[in-house]
Amino acid sequence: MRRHTRTVTALASALLLATAAAGCSDNGGDHGSASGSDRAEQPNNHEVDVVPAASSSASASASSSASVSSSPKVDVKNGSFGKMLVDEKGRSLYQFDKDTTNKSMCSGSCATAWPPFIVTSKPVAGSGIKANLLKTIKRSDGSEQVAYNGRPLYRFEGDKKPGDINGQDINAFGAKWFIMNPDGKKVTTAPQNNNGGGY
Repeated sequence: MRRHTRTVTALASALLLATAAAGCSDNGGDHGSASGSDRAEQPNNHEVDVVPAASSSASASASSSASVSSSPKVDVKNGSFGKMLVDEKGRSLYQFDKDTTNKSMCSGSCATAWPPFIVTSKPVAGSGIKANLLKTIKRSDGSEQVAYNGRPLYRFEGDKKPGDINGQDINAFGAKWFIMNPDGKKVTTAPQNNNGGGY
């Protein structure tokens, strides 16, 4: 019990120090303005709550940086929805119904909540992936986004670890989001078991 109390106290102290440091950095310099901008871009009035308010800024930064892959790969995992596309770290990949062939319609706060699968090199087709369906498309900012069967691919900011599929069948930013199967089709069926939709 005494050890648990010390741990909670240490965590609370660390949180207070982090809050104080953030307050100082917000008082000047470009870093403070950038952080404020990140917070302002969090989607607040959509059908899905992406992250808890207390961690929105940190999560947005983490998701943005995590969306850029220098050694990209698209792979297949078999889970409760059947076979589905994942990235090189096993994170679920989604398609956006609002997109058109080879063109992303997700930017700004949409791209914060659903980070595009941005790459700096050609993506590799993993086992089960049809290489002829895998390519990159150019986004409006000039970056290259991975696409499969002509559909731009995204991760979901609400997925915190490989196997999470929290973005499935969500209506946000004007259309629905779905995971994809190796044939390049969106998965609209219900999960085949009750493990929360993961793999």
